[in-house]
Amino acid sequence: MKLLKIVPDHTNIDFVRLRGWAFGLTLALSILAIGLVGWHGLNMGVDFTGGLMIEEKFATAPSEEAVRTAVDRLGVGEAAIQRVGSPTTLSIRLPIQAGADEGATNRVVRKVEDALSKTFPGATFSRYSTVGGKVSDELKWKGGMAVFFAVLGIGLFAIVRFEWQFGVSTIVAIIHDLLMTLGFFALTGFEVDLNIVAAFLTIIGYSINDKIVIDDRIRENMRRYRKMDMREIINLSVNETLPRTVMTSVTILLALAALLILGGHVLRGFTAAMFLGIVVGTYSSIYVSSSLLITLGLRAEPNRAKPGTLDKERIGDAERVAPRQR
Repeated sequence: MKLLKIVPDHTNIDFVRLRGWAFGLTLALSILAIGLVGWHGLNMGVDFTGGLMIEEKFATAPSEEAVRTAVDRLGVGEAAIQRVGSPTTLSIRLPIQAGADEGATNRVVRKVEDALSKTFPGATFSRYSTVGGKVSDELKWKGGMAVFFAVLGIGLFAIVRFEWQFGVSTIVAIIHDLLMTLGFFALTGFEVDLNIVAAFLTIIGYSINDKIVIDDRIRENMRRYRKMDMREIINLSVNETLPRTVMTSVTILLALAALLILGGHVLRGFTAAMFLGIVVGTYSSIYVSSSLLITLGLRAEPNRAKPGTLDKERIGDAERVAPRQR
């Protein structure tokens, strides 16, 4: 039976030749993502802002203004209304309630549910969540620290495992991936909660896994082909690992696509973040991180073999063995 090969054998793509365009595209997208976050901001969930979030399903798509008016009449605070998942499902966010105990929260939830059921026949309560102000600040701080220390730890690992150039390129690639994801959330308005922090950490883990495989092959080829130009070594290494990189990314994307379509709106933000992170992580590992090693001055190790030994040299896709000059 013939095996399915997404990437043909003996693929020899000159990735380094496009590094100028890749760097320009990466810089432009990063600036755009930062601008989107600064301009639109992020739709922070109850986990990070505190308060009460009630999810309500309606028989027909209601007007957001009509729902807001119905809730404001109850005197439970100013309501923020947002559609989630489908036009008939709304998220109603209320400020932290006085007394903020479970009994007070349940009373507010029942009051809102009863009012919406009377105003919009067929409306049904779905779920609610509440987080106090102190807890939300703590979650925000710990979530940010988790992402920061993950990036820092991975960068230090790459420096210890390889060389400092690998550490710098790793951190640049991961920051690029996170900026793209943040820009996506600022553009789409998806809610950012603890699930999205988990998605960020998962994206970092996938990105570093993909990059370490390529970096390890680059270091291996630097020792094997000591006379080869660094551009050729990087192109060779990326092409050698390309089938593994593409196959891994495609299989993960297939699983995420099924989860994105069938997983419901509760997991939609998490799945969308993962889907985008896999795509940009694969791009940054191939085009940004690897090519950045040349800009950072990485060079192959000098040849210290004894006279009379043989060196392997590779030109393009062919290999030959040449004896040293006496």
